[in-house]
Amino acid sequence: MPLLSWQSNNCREWSEISYPRRQTSSNLAILSVAIPKAEPQAYLLCAARLILIGVPLVLLLPLHLLWQLLKLPSPWAMLYLRIVARVLGARVKVYGNRLRKDVFFVANHLSWHDIPILGGVTGTAFVAQDGVRKWPIIGWLATQNRTVFVNRAGKQQVAGQINVLREAIAENWSITLFPEGTTSDGQGLLPFKPSLFETLAPPPKPVMIQPVLLDFGDAGTDIAWVGEETGWQSAWRAFTRPGSYDVGVHFLEPYDPGALADRKEVCARARAGIAEALSERLGYAVR
Repeated sequence: MPLLSWQSNNCREWSEISYPRRQTSSNLAILSVAIPKAEPQAYLLCAARLILIGVPLVLLLPLHLLWQLLKLPSPWAMLYLRIVARVLGARVKVYGNRLRKDVFFVANHLSWHDIPILGGVTGTAFVAQDGVRKWPIIGWLATQNRTVFVNRAGKQQVAGQINVLREAIAENWSITLFPEGTTSDGQGLLPFKPSLFETLAPPPKPVMIQPVLLDFGDAGTDIAWVGEETGWQSAWRAFTRPGSYDVGVHFLEPYDPGALADRKEVCARARAGIAEALSERLGYAVR
């Protein structure tokens, strides 16, 4: 399918399409939902995983903060995210050649599982909705991992957010954007929002875009955070899910955004690459 057809149908402006939004800044409801009824084994598994995630945090966070104080590249956040992904059951397999510097990753998005999985492989910072900043503990930890917070509510703040992203790229950060703007079930790909691709049209320094496909296989519909499920419910489901699951992280062919005409073409090129790879994995065409 020609690139321009991807552009016209699947890269929409922020104001043109309305996505269901997760409860974030105005809702500490994710922490106030009543504890669900479950078998004793579920509580034991949840407790064990909290311990296995909490202990490394206590050990690695001081090292991370020390490295930051000394202005050294910190390997500790990447290591911690890798531990979190494994504790939650992810068995990560990496495919393709990952760029290690001067790169802007663009990935599909199923759940918050994507963060420890992709962060544990690349050490990347992420673009996240600004409500996450106010989540107790999680918001502060996200800040320590250089998360770039954006407001997806409207166009008026996009210019300032583009400047923040350009500064992050100029400081040699590896940044990951989930341009669908919300999560899907992994059986398709939502339209991409092109607004933040303005950051790379042209980029503030020579940088490549590398599309990334996160493939959860048969576990995708179970892992995905979709519908009316709250953050608390999604977390409970993750921490009490028995066993493990396979996830493939496919690093696709990178491209130079500076060689393309505008942000919509930059956006369309990323989506086309991910859609093609996802189609191959699913066995049917993803539009």
